[in-house]
Amino acid sequence: MGDLVGHYTRNPEDDRLAAGPGLLERDRTRDVLSRFLPAAPARVADVGGGSGVYATWLASQGYRIDLVDLVPRHVERARELLAGGTAAVADARALPFADGGHDAVILLGPLYHLVSREDRLRALSEARRIARPGAPIVAAAISRFASALDGLARRLIDDPVFRDIVDRDLSDGRHENPTDHPDYFTTAYFHRPEELRPEMEAAGLRDVTVLAVEGPAWLLPDLGARWQDERHRALVCELLRRIEAEPALHGASAHLLAIGRR
Repeated sequence: MGDLVGHYTRNPEDDRLAAGPGLLERDRTRDVLSRFLPAAPARVADVGGGSGVYATWLASQGYRIDLVDLVPRHVERARELLAGGTAAVADARALPFADGGHDAVILLGPLYHLVSREDRLRALSEARRIARPGAPIVAAAISRFASALDGLARRLIDDPVFRDIVDRDLSDGRHENPTDHPDYFTTAYFHRPEELRPEMEAAGLRDVTVLAVEGPAWLLPDLGARWQDERHRALVCELLRRIEAEPALHGASAHLLAIGRR
């Protein structure tokens, strides 16, 4: 996991979610969480929670947060921000929590940073273990087609190195960046949309729903400017909510959320 720690040490996650398509991802993820999490002051485990972008928002809504992340720099920052919550360095595959102690578990990063299916199932099984019966477990994935679409939108495919990355992504979902270019991401696994439900179910989760986060809207070239218009932002979010469960459009979204229950 050295690639992951190095990538996020150089490229803080909170910076990515503060501009452009990251704003859409952040606000849409918040929207989904607000609908599927139990009411505050429920206890939520934020697994792979980064520097606390979602944890601090949830804490501001009255939730009790236990954050874990593999990147020490992230955890240090989360500790500064999380009043009343906890933050610790830990691996999603071996969580430092007791069985059944959380009212909800969110994994908004681990699934796409665990390249093998065995490791992803281990992380989901750990999330299930620490959740109380009936608790929601929300896991994020990156679409198999994200790098191809991003490459088209931003002309990254002009670079033959990036074209090779896309070829591998489309072939087997394994994303590898042989350069130091931050826009080319780091080692990851990109899911086909239809893979998510079976993985969740294989880990013992039930009533699984798969939703698109950004839909096709993340490809809009002027998204950052549009997001400053409150009325237009609300219209975009309303439309995306209407089409979020449509399987025919799932592959066009950069990120997907799978929601299951213990």
